Amino acid sequence: MITGSIVALATPMEDSGAVDWSALEKLVEMHIQKGTDSIVAVGTTGESATLDPSEHLDVITQIVKWANGRIPVIAGTGANSTSEAIHLTSEAEKAGADACLLVTPYYNKPTQEGLFQHHKKIAESVAIPQILYNVPGRTACDMLPETIERLAVFDNIVGVKEATGNIARGEEVIRRVGGAMTVYSGDDETAYELMLRGAKGNISVTANVLPAEMHELCMLAIAGKADEAKALNDKLMSLHKAMFAESNPIPVKWALHEMGLMGPAIRLPLTPMSESFREPMRDVLRQWNLI
Repeated sequence: MITGSIVALATPMEDSGAVDWSALEKLVEMHIQKGTDSIVAVGTTGESATLDPSEHLDVITQIVKWANGRIPVIAGTGANSTSEAIHLTSEAEKAGADACLLVTPYYNKPTQEGLFQHHKKIAESVAIPQILYNVPGRTACDMLPETIERLAVFDNIVGVKEATGNIARGEEVIRRVGGAMTVYSGDDETAYELMLRGAKGNISVTANVLPAEMHELCMLAIAGKADEAKALNDKLMSLHKAMFAESNPIPVKWALHEMGLMGPAIRLPLTPMSESFREPMRDVLRQWNLI
């Protein structure tokens, strides 16, 4: 079972728009050295929506290679086409990923039965462990707790990333799936609360910037140390909020640029962070001595 702080890794890019492989390798090594428990390769924060299929798989393959078994790699392989999701998931399995993260099909708004059949088909087609990913704020598609419970019967559907930020909703999912599936938070601001209630980790944007601190937060919360976890989360709150001043991954990529860990490039239709948010971001980074 993958637990703890799971970074939704940003994908560095050169000014030309090409993936910056050198910067990406350095980020992987930094996370391993600073205690990140697992890496999500090519999730939303990794600009999965703007990488073409060959780049998508190349990034997964390289991250698996560089991690070299030291921490698990979860490959983002979701799509709004079931056949495409099966293809990406199969290729990620061949590349050596430890698990796959499958976002609910976006834009086409399937029914709950459609969601069940989509994930059932992927689970039956590819043996790799699979984590469901529910983020209705981005997909316009909400996988309800009862649908997640139905999917818990598949042995290789091993977890769910609940990114609604709704603690009561997350608790319901935890109750429904019991020990059949691991629940992860996908909302940095509320993650510690869900972990105190039984979630086993946080798939995090903030961990890109403060990996050691996010690892510590997860360990405190999973261990049930509520007061210590809350105190640390309160300190982190200004950074959590800064990471979503504009659409993810715009702010986190700009923060990593300010820290000297990557260039400012991001792919259209996303654009570099607006001028009005840059100085507030610098203020937050200075509070943590990151710049």
